[in-house]
Amino acid sequence: MLILRKTLVTSLLLLTVIASLLGSCAKAELPATISIGALLSFTGSGSAYAMTQRNGIELAIHEINTSKFLGEGKELKVIFADTGSSADTAVTAMQELLDKNVAAIIGPTLSAEALKADPLAQKKGIPVMGISNTAAGITEMGDFVFRDSLPESSVIDETIKVVTAKLDTKKAAVLWGESEAYTIAGYNAFTAALKKYNVEIVKDSTFKLGDTDFKAQLDGIIAANPDAICVSALAKEAIGITKQARAMGYTGAIIGGNGFNTKNVITQAGAAAEGVIVGTAWNYESQDPVNVSFIKAYRAIYGSQPDQFATQAYTSVWLYAKAMLAGNSVSPKAIRSELLKIQSYVTALGEFSFTKDREPHHISAVQIVKDGAFIILK
Repeated sequence: MLILRKTLVTSLLLLTVIASLLGSCAKAELPATISIGALLSFTGSGSAYAMTQRNGIELAIHEINTSKFLGEGKELKVIFADTGSSADTAVTAMQELLDKNVAAIIGPTLSAEALKADPLAQKKGIPVMGISNTAAGITEMGDFVFRDSLPESSVIDETIKVVTAKLDTKKAAVLWGESEAYTIAGYNAFTAALKKYNVEIVKDSTFKLGDTDFKAQLDGIIAANPDAICVSALAKEAIGITKQARAMGYTGAIIGGNGFNTKNVITQAGAAAEGVIVGTAWNYESQDPVNVSFIKAYRAIYGSQPDQFATQAYTSVWLYAKAMLAGNSVSPKAIRSELLKIQSYVTALGEFSFTKDREPHHISAVQIVKDGAFIILK
């Protein structure tokens, strides 16, 4: 923690950016201690995303407290809970956080967890913000449910648009998980986008969460000779599919959904990940000062490049803090009201706004794995 403090406090660039975020906001008369909850999948199938999410949350909390963003003597705290990547466990963890009277909640990590747990927060009137929930129906659960993670439908649409233009893709196969809300949403987004951009679907295959052998599906897909394989999967299955497809001789494009947006896919798939394409809600090459500062601070503390999941988690805390300060209140109704007013707010994700339906609005990008790293596809 000493290294953390020295790194952040002495970063002139970071403090300059935080000062700009404060803008003309007056100091609010808020409680001395403000607690928010965070439901993350520290264990189970979502664990590939949860650790960087925790990093992003803790970094934002530290910056907000160090800069006195919420006012002199005000401290923002987070209470973490592990969902185990289980919808049922997420319900239990959500209730435990609500019983602690937190002002707002971040998470859960997985869409399937959110679809089952978020109604509890909605019923109690506590704001909940999805930071990696990209499935359909998330914000439709109620007027206290927000997300700063772009829906899979919008990101995949942009991905297929870019890929068809740059790689002249005419035929594609789709391989998707049939038992998880997120992967089903990804499948629907892929098929809609492929149809929209006149790409023929030559094979449609499914797998189940937890499968490790995809040879039968890939045999049929490769025999159909697609220009690209579109895969809607969480990280564990994404890694297995990528490795097995390459081992079976497939050299075409592999286009992933949001589940591929983690460095774990690159490190664990190794050379097989080269050329994998995935849409992203975060353009890390952006030279916006807030993004540059975020990346610099994250690298200094954690010794690695942040990913989309860390950035969305980091941004969610700043969105909550901005709403609390603007409303001069930690009342759930006030936080909800002020979140809805956020328009063109400069964040690490870019210029960010909420729609009237509590959906995020900002620019997405498309990236490709090259030399063991994600780079923007140009």
